[in-house]
Amino acid sequence: MAGSGLKQKVARLRQAYAPNEQRPLEGYLKAMGTYAAVTASLVGLVRATGRPVPERPSPGDVLLLSVATHKLSRLLSKDAITSPLRAPFTRYDHPIGSGEVMEQVRDQGSPTRHALGELVSCPFCLAVWVATGLTGGLVLAPRLTRLVATALTAVAASDFLQMGYAVAQQAAEGGHHDEK
Repeated sequence: MAGSGLKQKVARLRQAYAPNEQRPLEGYLKAMGTYAAVTASLVGLVRATGRPVPERPSPGDVLLLSVATHKLSRLLSKDAITSPLRAPFTRYDHPIGSGEVMEQVRDQGSPTRHALGELVSCPFCLAVWVATGLTGGLVLAPRLTRLVATALTAVAASDFLQMGYAVAQQAAEGGHHDEK
């Protein structure tokens, strides 16, 4: 009896939250629970290994992880090559340039599938998970994490240089460019 009462309360809450739209609140709760479990596991692993936690990260590490988080989040959520990872939760829509694609979240299926589709196709949403992983890595395996973050940062810098080059080339050609 208590279970059905809870389900009715959840159904009323969902209806009150978004009366004209179906929002996957159950899926969001599962995603938040998973994030909390992953974060707690990282904390437990840090404690179990006795790794020292810095009192405050260095400005260089913050900058390095910021750029690496940006790049890895975009790579996972928008890159055409990583689309097989998102395919169970999204549907291809169209290319958006620079090797990236736009995808739509699959509405069919469970609220969890929908919530995961939103998570894996949104670089802003995914950045929280990526930053948490990189930060945990900075404590558990700092040399390896800095090496990976350096590579991701170099790729992000290269992306901006490629885009700048394309803009300069377009300007030099009077705004005309060939599609390749």
